[in-house]
Amino acid sequence: MIENLNWGYIQLGLVALAFGGLQVWWISSVFWKRELAKPMSESAFRKTLERIWSKEQFRR
Repeated sequence: MIENLNWGYIQLGLVALAFGGLQVWWISSVFWKRELAKPMSESAFRKTLERIWSKEQFRR
């Protein structure tokens, strides 16, 4: 009877270990694929601001 009880705990532990391993793999893959924001060049920043300001002029 004790052997059956221990086998159940071993199976539960293996499932928990597999689930934990998949969680770690999934979270790490999400973080590795993220692209960090890159600073814009001065000309690109100026063009973006000019585009925003031109849209505001049409609204008024």
